[in-house]
Amino acid sequence: MEFPDLGKHCSEKTCKQLDFLPLKCDACKQDFCKDHLTRAAHRCPFAFKKDVHVPVCPLYLVVGDHMDRDCKFQPGRSKKKIFTYRCSKEGCKKKEMLQVACDQCHGNFCIQHRHPLDHSCTRNGTRVTSKAGSGAT
Repeated sequence: MEFPDLGKHCSEKTCKQLDFLPLKCDACKQDFCKDHLTRAAHRCPFAFKKDVHVPVCPLYLVVGDHMDRDCKFQPGRSKKKIFTYRCSKEGCKKKEMLQVACDQCHGNFCIQHRHPLDHSCTRNGTRVTSKAGSGAT
């Protein structure tokens, strides 16, 4: 038993195959078999409507590639070390971005040891014993 109304013939002039599951071209809206569905296979006259290429900026490609490789470079930061001021307190290995100098002994200290009592400050050979005494000059 045949079903003459079932399926459609391929719109390609050289094919005309009866296809029970025809596919419609999104550009010219004609029905094609699976072999002639691509625009190139049936030389679609409306392919220019679908073959739209958006130009991509070369800078965008370079930046995208740079980010994909997880580059650790941070613009605006030089290779110079930021934390260069090492604490003068014996045994402390901390470094600070800014110089924190003691008014009494003129040593450079980290934030934790910046007060004279915290770094065992000596002024004129004598040890500072109170905060009130360390502020007077």
